[in-house]
Amino acid sequence: MTISIINGHILRSGASDAEMGSVHIEGGHISETALSSAGQTINAQGMLVAPGIIDLGVFATDKPAFRFGGITRAALMPDQSPVHDDPATIRFAALKGKPDFWVHPLAAATQALNGQHMAEIALMKEAGALGVATGRHWIGDSGVMLRIMQYCAALDLPVFVHSEDRGITGDAVATSGPTATLLGLPAAPAMAEAAAIARDLLLTEYSGARVHFRQVTTAIGLDLIRRAKQDGLRVTCGITPAHLFLSDNAVSDFRTFARLSPPLRSEEDRQACLAAIADGTIDVIASGHNPRGPEDKRLPFSEAAPGMAGAETLLALTLNLVRDGHIDIGHLFRLVSANPAQILGLNAGSIEAGKEADLILVDVDAPWQVDSAKMAAVAGNTPFDKLPVQGLVRKMMKGGKVID
Repeated sequence: MTISIINGHILRSGASDAEMGSVHIEGGHISETALSSAGQTINAQGMLVAPGIIDLGVFATDKPAFRFGGITRAALMPDQSPVHDDPATIRFAALKGKPDFWVHPLAAATQALNGQHMAEIALMKEAGALGVATGRHWIGDSGVMLRIMQYCAALDLPVFVHSEDRGITGDAVATSGPTATLLGLPAAPAMAEAAAIARDLLLTEYSGARVHFRQVTTAIGLDLIRRAKQDGLRVTCGITPAHLFLSDNAVSDFRTFARLSPPLRSEEDRQACLAAIADGTIDVIASGHNPRGPEDKRLPFSEAAPGMAGAETLLALTLNLVRDGHIDIGHLFRLVSANPAQILGLNAGSIEAGKEADLILVDVDAPWQVDSAKMAAVAGNTPFDKLPVQGLVRKMMKGGKVID
């Protein structure tokens, strides 16, 4: 089938802003020229036509939430039950959601994510893994981590790392500072993140691996990433909206929905994160989607499980970065679509000839209110509950097929 999307503000690859025009699709891919054969016509009615979001590092396959948020693909973390540490679990995960939603599983770096024994990475790559991840935890054994990086460099697989030195954080649930002290919460200094990043950058330089630091949330950690990029290391880094729009003040009333990993940081670190978005140090904004039910969240703060349901709010929250003048709309979709596609090696993530037609039509000014009780996700554990936002996905296409 051939499809033409007309009367839309088209956000083409490399553009800083969207321009009124049309997009043509043939054989599930973006066509370079207008189509000669008759086919379906979709009137975008002035809405933004943008590439589908590629959510880099989710903890659950939650199709209703992804559909609401305009997410057409997601890289699934290996922290599952059972852990994705063998080819069979990778193959099974890759089938979830198809054909209208694609899951790209990340392989566990170590068996059972125990940080000790390297998993069968090559076999998992053959089974469909597009990257290797350490999961929710940092691997403390530098020898193990070096071998993982060297092996992944030889296989040309990106390594996704969690950056918190567990020797420093221990059982901490908050960042050291006035808020944690006032609440009496177990806390660790923010430099635990930088300590982990510094070691892994040394290993990256030695091994030549491609490394993605999944969440970098502190000024000192971002400075290390910035310097590593200047030195030519093959590193990228990401963040979630929570660390861009919330500081540790959000846990002041022991709100477990704001219990995250890494924990929320100081206002100074939050401002540094916004600056790193603007100057290009941060490459990816991901939802960190991790729905947690009452059994995990309705507990004392120190006992509650970390995580937030983020898929539905990712686009609406990050559009605020454009409205507030931090970045333009083109930069935003590089952060949520084009850059994740490049890291995973996907032929998607931008509107240009030959790319897969994964597209969303967005009413960028449509107002709505985040409501944890009404979310499409398996659980509505969002720290943005009752926040008024703007931006709704009105239509989605996966591989040129309209998803109802």
